[in-house]
Amino acid sequence: MTTPQRTAQRFPAEQARAFADAVVAIAMTLLILPLMESAADVTRATSVPVWLDEHGSQLFSFVLSFGIIAMFWVNHHRTFQRVKEVDSGLLWCTMAWLLGIVWLPVATALSGHLEADDRAVKAVYIGSMTLVALLSLLQLLWLRAHPVLHEMDPATINGTVAMATAMLALFAVCLVVAVVFPGLSYFPLFLMVGVGPLGRLFKRIMGPGRPTGPEPQ
Repeated sequence: MTTPQRTAQRFPAEQARAFADAVVAIAMTLLILPLMESAADVTRATSVPVWLDEHGSQLFSFVLSFGIIAMFWVNHHRTFQRVKEVDSGLLWCTMAWLLGIVWLPVATALSGHLEADDRAVKAVYIGSMTLVALLSLLQLLWLRAHPVLHEMDPATINGTVAMATAMLALFAVCLVVAVVFPGLSYFPLFLMVGVGPLGRLFKRIMGPGRPTGPEPQ
């Protein structure tokens, strides 16, 4: 394959990075809309404590989802800061990841309006997070397989893959526990504090990775 043909398949990562940042910012903003609607319906006879009590589940879902999306964005932003170019495969992985991010405000609204012990609600809400974690891992695996796209050494990309694998594994565990034991509400998500230790364990298992040269131009 000639150099012009291969170059045409890749383009600088700045536009893709800026687009992803904008979409994530919009998704995080959309999280507040259900609360804005309920606040607009407040009458003078309604006190603030009453409103907070009536919409406690929505407030909890909002804060939780905001934190989860922020975590996904921070990890994505740190990775893409070291991505030089984007090819079609990475672009479509990123578009799928953004689809999951944009869906999260919908899953959040459902979890805030429906019963907390509803298994289907748990499956949709935590399942959506699990899907986004899977798509995050797929982006990293694509980058690891195509070192020409980024500036990360093998040890760095392997460590990042290990952390993403740990995050996916813990989200999957949270999903199973929340569906099997719906009375626990969303407290199984506190298992996510174990991402760091589990990620370090996976990193030791995976090893530093083998040095890879640049792909032929």
